[in-house]
Amino acid sequence: MLSKAKTWRAPGMRAMCMVATLVMASNATPSAAQEPDGLFATAAAGSTIKVDHSAWSGLLAKHVKRNASGLNEVDYAGFRATDLAPLRAYIAAITRVDPATLDRPEQFALLANLYNAKTIEIVLDHYPVASIKDISLGGTVLSVVTGGPWKKKVVEISGTPISLDDIEHGLLRPIFKDPRVHYALNCASIGCPNLRTEAFTGEQLETQLDAAAREFINHSRGVRLADGKLRVSSIYSWFIEDFGGDDDGVIAHLKKYAAEPLATQLNTVTAVNDHFYDWALNDVGR
Repeated sequence: MLSKAKTWRAPGMRAMCMVATLVMASNATPSAAQEPDGLFATAAAGSTIKVDHSAWSGLLAKHVKRNASGLNEVDYAGFRATDLAPLRAYIAAITRVDPATLDRPEQFALLANLYNAKTIEIVLDHYPVASIKDISLGGTVLSVVTGGPWKKKVVEISGTPISLDDIEHGLLRPIFKDPRVHYALNCASIGCPNLRTEAFTGEQLETQLDAAAREFINHSRGVRLADGKLRVSSIYSWFIEDFGGDDDGVIAHLKKYAAEPLATQLNTVTAVNDHFYDWALNDVGR
C-alpha cells in the first residue's frame, strides 16, 4: 500500500546524528521553491503570444530514439558532439521571455521544456555518467549527500535564479495542480516518463499531456499488474497527494488513461502493493 509516511532505519547513532544535522541545516535555508512565484503569479488570459520551441523540437527529433520496448533513449554522446551550443542558445532564448505576457498553457509549455532542456544540458556537461544522481551540484547541505542537480540554481528567468526543483515543486505542481505534470518532466532516467521527440506547446498541450499519461501508464515502467498484485512507479508514491492522496486515488487515475487489457485488470484490484524506479541514465549507448 502506498503511504505518505516513510520508514528509515539508520545503521547507527552516528549516522542518525549526521543525517539529522544535515536535515536541520537544510531546513534552515530559506525555501528556494518560493522565490520564482512572482514571475508566474499571473497569466495573460487571451494572450496571442506564442513561444518558439521549434529549436528544441529539432534537437529532440534528432537525438531522442525509441527502442523496441517503447523507452525513449537519448544519444547523449552525439548530442554533446554536435548540438550543445544550439541547446544552450535555445535555453537562453526562452529564459528571456517574460512569463507574465503568456497565458497559462504557454507558461506550462515554457516551464516543462525549460526543465527538460536544462536537465539534458546538465547531463551533457558531466557526460559520461551512469545516473543523474551521480551529478551532485549542491544547492543545499542535504543535496550534497543525496546527490542530483535539482536544488542548485541553474538558470535564470527575468533575472530570477531558479532550480529544477523550483520549476517542478515551486511552480508547475502548485500553480497548475495537474497530475499530468509528472508525465511532462523527464529526469534523464529510465524510470521517468519518456522525453518526448517534440517540444510541448501551448496550443497542443492538452493533447500532448494526455498522450504522455497514456504512454507511461500503459508501459511496464509505469504500471505492472500480475497475479492480482499491482506495482506502480515510485512517482505515484513520492507524489501521492497529486494522485488523490491514497491508493484509491492512484488507481482511479490509472484507470482514466489505461488501455486494454490493463483497464479491465485494474477493476480487480483495490490496493497498490509495491512501487519501483530505475535511476539508470536513459542513454542510447548504455
